[in-house]
Amino acid sequence: MGVIGTLILTTAIAGVVGTGIGGLIGAMLQKDSNRIASLLLSFAAGVMLSVVCFDLVTEAIETQVGVFVVILAVAIGVAVIYLLNYIIDQRTNPEVAHIDTNHPKTADDLDELIHSDHYNYHQSHKDNKVALFVAGVVMASAIALHNVPEGMTIGAAYASDGGVLGGAAIVLAVLIGMHNIPEGMAVSVPLVAGGMEKWKAVLITASSGVPTIIGALLGYLLGELGPLGLALSLGFASGAMLYVVFGEIMPQAILMYRSKLPAFSAIGGILVGVLIIFA
Repeated sequence: MGVIGTLILTTAIAGVVGTGIGGLIGAMLQKDSNRIASLLLSFAAGVMLSVVCFDLVTEAIETQVGVFVVILAVAIGVAVIYLLNYIIDQRTNPEVAHIDTNHPKTADDLDELIHSDHYNYHQSHKDNKVALFVAGVVMASAIALHNVPEGMTIGAAYASDGGVLGGAAIVLAVLIGMHNIPEGMAVSVPLVAGGMEKWKAVLITASSGVPTIIGALLGYLLGELGPLGLALSLGFASGAMLYVVFGEIMPQAILMYRSKLPAFSAIGGILVGVLIIFA
């Protein structure tokens, strides 16, 4: 199997299989799913925070292109993902009745995290197939905004190892696979709650991991351009992940389970991430 083939297979296991397992768990566990998903999401956020701070950013700086270039790449990653999320929210929020001036400035339920509330709205109103298709595209785009930068981290690490499936790429694939389990739950739970058959929800959830492969290919190809390309790839992916962690996952986890436990779960995730990276 060639370099690209190995990268695709590794990322598919981390992305498609990881989200698929999470989707299956979410479809089976409907009772108290919000609390379970909250703790798992916050734990995964802690793991990814470790990866970004102790691995990706450090490796980007070690390319020696200059710390300000890395900072700029991180800032661009944050800005791009925020802007794309903002555009999606501005186009879809007015269609959902309960999202008004009294609503929190972030998602407060699983269906809002992936915009399945937008899809369920059109489905419940028996709108035409075009409206449902557009809603499905919106939902897929929201999911892709999480998964593409995750894949970029694997691809960039793969490029930094010289196209060999080395330790850094394997560690990242394992961590992202773990991270995708609660994200898979976050996709399947609202779909099943909205009336979708469980097998179909699990299938859609697993397929939502496909953008991870696209991100891995982008990260690898950019990283192959040389030290500058590698630094930009690692920095952009880091910024995107930082926005997802602090702008979406942690606020979401706390709103889903209003206690101190999501914070403790995130701290546990950070420590587990450190253990896996440096052990």
